[in-house]
Amino acid sequence: MHIWNLPNPHPRREYSEPVSRMDQQQQHHAKVERFLKLGYSHSDILRVLDSLDHDAQTNNILEELIKICHTRTHGSKSVPGSPKLVPRGCSPCASLSRAGPDQEPAAAFRPVVIDGSNVAMSHGDKKTFSCQGIQLVVNWFWDKGLRDITVFIPLWRKEPRPEALITDQYILHDLERRKILVYTPSRCVSGKRVVCYDDRYIVKLAYDSDGIIVSNDNYRDLQMENPQWKKFIEERLLMYTFANDKYEACIFALPVK
Repeated sequence: MHIWNLPNPHPRREYSEPVSRMDQQQQHHAKVERFLKLGYSHSDILRVLDSLDHDAQTNNILEELIKICHTRTHGSKSVPGSPKLVPRGCSPCASLSRAGPDQEPAAAFRPVVIDGSNVAMSHGDKKTFSCQGIQLVVNWFWDKGLRDITVFIPLWRKEPRPEALITDQYILHDLERRKILVYTPSRCVSGKRVVCYDDRYIVKLAYDSDGIIVSNDNYRDLQMENPQWKKFIEERLLMYTFANDKYEACIFALPVK
């Protein structure tokens, strides 16, 4: 037999296996980073990822993390003097059971202030201002009995422009009619539009009403501007994600009164 007819002792597949493992490691790291940003603990994330297939979808991972929140919250006993405010993730916090027997569950929670632009752009994949995203968030809180909900968006969003795509704008009109949505003011000076900084309205109302902020923005500039706001934002920021067109946030991470 000629030497060039001998079978290759090192098939090509042996070289592809390390690449596949590397891809899995990169995907695993990306998933961990994503849910860390949502406030979940590193140990909980690893626990869930280890229990699921390596190609598990975001929605499945988030569902398992929320189950862990639920189990831990209802399985742990309250400790006197423990902090009430848990802004993100699923650390133990006060649950709905704190409300009295004749009290509505929503009364246990603080007012909700929603960063409409952040939510809409997140739902629109950073390309489109998706009003449906705002509706999904409002519905999520409304279905849980919360009624003190305020959404802020800039006034100029009332006027669609080619360079600023917006979808389902009728939702804004409906939320405004229900007195849930508030437009931050703007005006024209010498033909140029002067837009007020809507982030300031969001943080100020949440601070003044002792509420929470729904956003994935950390408002670093406002934190640097005001030390009181810095502490407030750190404690009262409720982050979220959209999974398969469904809004997800850990209800047990909602700061309570």
